Amino acid sequence: MDVWAFGEGELRVIFLETERLALRNLRAEDVGVMYDYRNNEVCARYQRGQTKERAEIAALVERRSKDVIGVDAPFMLAVALKESNEMVGEIVVMPKEGTISMGYTFSYRHHRRGYAFEALTALTALLHERHPDCDFVCFTEKENEPSRALLKKLGYRDMGYAPRKESEVFGKWLKAETEEEILRAVAVPPERSCE
Repeated sequence: MDVWAFGEGELRVIFLETERLALRNLRAEDVGVMYDYRNNEVCARYQRGQTKERAEIAALVERRSKDVIGVDAPFMLAVALKESNEMVGEIVVMPKEGTISMGYTFSYRHHRRGYAFEALTALTALLHERHPDCDFVCFTEKENEPSRALLKKLGYRDMGYAPRKESEVFGKWLKAETEEEILRAVAVPPERSCE
């Protein structure tokens, strides 16, 4: 579902709706919410390289406010409550050479309500339906148990720790050659025995 509307001089797009959520483009009113959760330790501890300064977040929102779903370029979506339009999180999708990689952050104010599972289930299904030949890969910190559990619940398989990425690799709908490549990346030489 792509719903297009114009509001206050800007294009507003709802790409996908679930029972409780709308996955839509970013809007100027999202800056404060993003600033709040990106600077909260609960959300920030596992995020690498995320912009945390208010002015930089505002610039990011402006830059990404016209993103569209596809595999030609990375895109960023806001996850909002359907009833109030309040942003509860963000999803970044990075397609590259037949692989779709996703990252996500959900506000600490909305943890443990199933929003991440609901949003990612719908988005993953849509992307797989539109691009069935793509591999799906996600990376997470080894210590990020909630994210690891979420990915497993979404049907991703834990492929192991990739030292060069400093992340745990999860895959879904992988082609044999992609799986082999990931397994080579996570392979760690066995420790030498003193025996």
